[in-house]
Order: sequence, then C-alpha cells, then structure tokens
Amino acid sequence: MIIVLKPHPTPDQIQHVLDRIEALGFIPHLSQGVSRTIIGVIGDEEKLQVEPLLAIDGVEQVVPILKPYKLASREFQASDTIVEVKDIRIGGGHLAMIAGPCAVEGEAILTEIAESVRDAGANILRGGAFKPRTSPYSFQGLGEEGLKILRSTGDRFGMPVVTEVMDPRQIELVLRYADMIQIGARNMQNFDLLKEVGRTSIPVLLKRGLSATVKDLLMSAEYILSQGNKKLVLCERGVKSFEDSTRNMLDLASVPNVKGLSHLPIIVDPSHATGRPDLIPAMARAAVAAGCDGVHVEVHSCPEKALSDGPQSLLPRDYARMMEDVQALADLLGKSIDVCDGVSV
Repeated sequence: MIIVLKPHPTPDQIQHVLDRIEALGFIPHLSQGVSRTIIGVIGDEEKLQVEPLLAIDGVEQVVPILKPYKLASREFQASDTIVEVKDIRIGGGHLAMIAGPCAVEGEAILTEIAESVRDAGANILRGGAFKPRTSPYSFQGLGEEGLKILRSTGDRFGMPVVTEVMDPRQIELVLRYADMIQIGARNMQNFDLLKEVGRTSIPVLLKRGLSATVKDLLMSAEYILSQGNKKLVLCERGVKSFEDSTRNMLDLASVPNVKGLSHLPIIVDPSHATGRPDLIPAMARAAVAAGCDGVHVEVHSCPEKALSDGPQSLLPRDYARMMEDVQALADLLGKSIDVCDGVSV
C-alpha cells in the first residue's frame, strides 16, 4: 500500500512514519516530490491495518495497491522515472540510442563501430563481454579483457557503456568498467541475480524474457526496485511465437501497455526481436511512434565476420540512415536525444 503524507511534512514526521512501518515488520520506500511525499509499504498487506496508519501524525491518506508489483506501479509513482547514465537521460521525453556489436571482439573493430554509431547519433555504446549462447561451443565473450576494451573505447568517444551480467559472481568485476548493467532475456527471472543487482547503485537495463508476460517483466523489475536500486530501464526485445519468418515477435503493444502500468522507462530492441536487418529501421521508427524511451540496435562493420549475431546486425551506413529517420520522428513528437556531452538535440 501507499501512505500519502500531508503537504510539506517535517523531517521528524517523515522519520516517525518510517520508524512505525519498520516496527510493524514492513519495508518502507520513501518518494519525495516538490510538495508531496509518499511512502510505499512492502509486505503482506493482509496483516496491516489501515486505521492505525491513518492515526499517525502527518498522514493524509492510505491507499492499497492491488497490483502485485508495488514499487513499479503508477500508483506508487505517477510521474515518469528518468534514469541517468552519466550525462545521458532515459525517460520523460529523452531517448536512449544504444548501439554497438553483440560482442566485444577486439579493440580495432570496436573502435571502428563506436566511432560510426557515435557520429550517427548513438549516445550509449553496447558490447557483450560475457555472452549467453545456446551452444556451449559458440563464442562466449572475452571476459575482463572485453570489459577493458569496452571501457577504453567508451572513454575515447565520450560514450557511456552498457554490458551484460549473467551471474551474481560477475557483478563486482563488471562494476569496475560499466556505466550500466544489462540483464538479458534468459536471466529476467534469475531472482538471485536481480536481487544482487538491486543492491547496487548502477543503472540497470532489464530485458523481457522470451516467454514472459508484461506482468512477469514488471514483477522482475520489482525484485530490483525492492532492494533499493531505482535506476531501472525496461526493454522489449520480442517474445516467442509460432511465426518463423522473424527471430521473435516484437510486441510493440507492450510499450504503451507498460507506460500505462508503470512509471519506468522502456526501450525497444528490434535487432533481437526481428533478427533481420531489413526490418530493424521500420521497427525502430514504429517503436518511437509507440512511445518508447529509446532504441537498442546491434551494429557491426563486417557482419559476416562477427563472432555473435552477425546476421541481425546493421551496417554503420544503414544505422546512420535509420538515425536520421528516428531524429526526425523524435522532433515531430517533441522528444530529445541527448548527445554524449550531455547536450540535447
């Protein structure tokens, strides 16, 4: 449930409510606006009586939340969350344009790709150092060496970097190099991993699972939020269906669906959703038109030599064309794309 405090509560009033909630065996989550303060109460609401809470000094209203995801819900926070990855804002009208190869393969090739996507307007560089592959014999990533290359390349071009974490044991290592952690589709319901990432303060990109519902995605988000990390961005990357002409089925309806249910920003990954470079630009435009907070695209300068997901990677020139269309659409919709120095265009 949510406890709404009276306008402009004193610090002592706020602390008293927090202390009382904890004394009752529940976990409070404080959210303070300009004039309003609300406190989310996490726990078994059936054991919590509304009347005693209303009697606490400074409390104006107690509102039950019926949805199983509490902290991720619009009831808990009506305004859109804006997540900052260094100087790049995601949400609230700001679009994240995440681009780069599926995997970090080496310094020279990543430098070439990073320069091309940055010049095209991308503002976050992606690249996997640990790769979850269907086959144990496929390229698994360069590990820490890949992280070092990703970090140095991001620094060279002034771009924040995002990379995937597959196991709680990798978090400490990845935190040394990354500006944002990605939880891949296969790990969306790895609850131990979600809780450990939730205990960090780094921005998190949470991808929807291959067979997950929107509710499943928001419940996974709740694991991260409940541990204290509010810097969370969701990602629609397609779900499994009977259609076999694309890699997955891009559920564009999930974008306005999530927007209505949650305050969290949501981006779209048309690369994994379609698996086809010829469809990626159209789906990127459609995603922005649907109201997403960014687009995540795999780009490689020589897809036939890529060690991972080459067939679904855009060439740099095609990414640049796509970005021209996305920028024009963003302008039409009144949205902005932060450039790597933090200036909006």
